Formats: sequence, structure tokens, C-alpha cells
Amino acid sequence: MSLVEAKSRFARYPSLVDRPVLITGGGSGIGAGLVEHFADQGARVAFVDIAEQPSRALVEGLRDRARRVPRFAPCDLTDIAALRAAVADLSEATGPFQVLVNNAGNDDRHPFADVTPEYWDGRMAVNLRHQFFAAQAVFEGMKRAGGGSIINFSSTSWVMGEGGYAAYTTAKSGIIGLTRSLARDMGSDKVRVNAVLPGWIITERQRRLWFTPEAERETMERQALKHLLKPEDVARMVLFLAADDSLSVTGQSFIVDGGWV
Repeated sequence: MSLVEAKSRFARYPSLVDRPVLITGGGSGIGAGLVEHFADQGARVAFVDIAEQPSRALVEGLRDRARRVPRFAPCDLTDIAALRAAVADLSEATGPFQVLVNNAGNDDRHPFADVTPEYWDGRMAVNLRHQFFAAQAVFEGMKRAGGGSIINFSSTSWVMGEGGYAAYTTAKSGIIGLTRSLARDMGSDKVRVNAVLPGWIITERQRRLWFTPEAERETMERQALKHLLKPEDVARMVLFLAADDSLSVTGQSFIVDGGWV
């Protein structure tokens, strides 16, 4: 279903119109779906990503069909100084961010016996550490704006006890603890913090690396809902958590996995 077709079928959120939104890892996959949906809601969307070419192509592709054209800044999120600088620069153009979507991550597989301390630290940096520092960077602006919403991306991989990428699942489980703590720390300033746990969302990367006929059969066997999940399925949950419709929701985790058992 195209974004144009979805306009007449799915919710529109008046509170998101003109709202400054920052999305990390917005250049492709689930992140690109988030950028598209927030831009179509009329939000002032900015996003960062280390991959410049697909990110700039996304901006150009949305120029004629989104209600607002998103802003993009290249950024390596493992460089916290660069992340802080990008947040400051982008907020000059959009206004203080009232929504942060901590989407960026990397689910590379790794045999546990091969993991070095350096690799482990790198996986924490790319999957967990930047979520804390992005939240820290936007907090004062949210506080001045009278509140905000932070949505952290975890994963169902650690809930299911999957093997083959222990550093990734460790980071993704840690995001739940981070979410709960930040919700408590920020709640008195009307900043809400929630987590979204996607199941197997079939992006171009997933198709290229791991989506085989056998994997598709297993997905249809284990999901209660018998259709493949797409980035827009996650984006619609995130829109709700970003909008004022969820003003009393914080410290919670929301699974979008089609009912995987």
C-alpha cells in the first residue's frame, strides 16, 4: 500500500502538525518509513544517518508527495560529539525537538566465540549508547517546550531468546531498562519515554541478507497474523506514541510482531 493510499485509511494526528521530530537512522528500512509517515503528518521532520546517498534520495523522493520535506544531516551516531552537534544544528532549523525516535541500530550476526572486547564495545555504541545520549541532547528543548515524547527502539529478538548475535540482543534488552529509567527521570517535566519492539519487519536489508523461502514459511507458521510485516506497520505505532493521543502513556513497551509465538 502506498503512502497516498494510506492517507484515506489510517489516522491523522492534528497534534503532530508542525511538531519538530528527530529520527535517528532515518535513511533506509524502518527509519525511512518513519520519516515518510511523520512528514506526511505535517511534522517538521529531521533525521540523521551515516549513509548519505540513500538519505538524500529519500528527501528528494518526498519533495513532491509529503506535506513537509524532511531535513537530513549525515552523522555517525557512535561519535557522541557529532550527534550532539547534529541535534543542535537541526533544532535551529526545526525548533526544539518535541519528538525523538531512537531508531538507529545494526543487527549484524556474530558467533559468540568470535566476539572481542572491541567488537562488543562497538555493538553497544551502535545499538544502545547513542539512544541515551540522543535523549540527553533533546531533553532541555523538550522541557522548555512543555514536554515531549521519546520512542526507543528495542527488538523482540531478545524476548525470544534468539542466538547468533548476543551483543545485539544484549543491547536491545538494555534499551528496556533505559526506557523505564528515563521515563521516571523525565516524567516530572512532561517528557514521556516508551519503547517499541519490532518483530521481523521485512525491509530491503532483511530480504537481501536473510529472507529465504524457508524463513518465510516459518514466519507464516509462527505469526498469528498471516502477512509479512512492513515498516509502515511499525510507523503507525510510533505515530500514536508521538502524538498527544498517548499523553498518559510512559515507561511502556509495545510489541509489533504479528503475534509471533
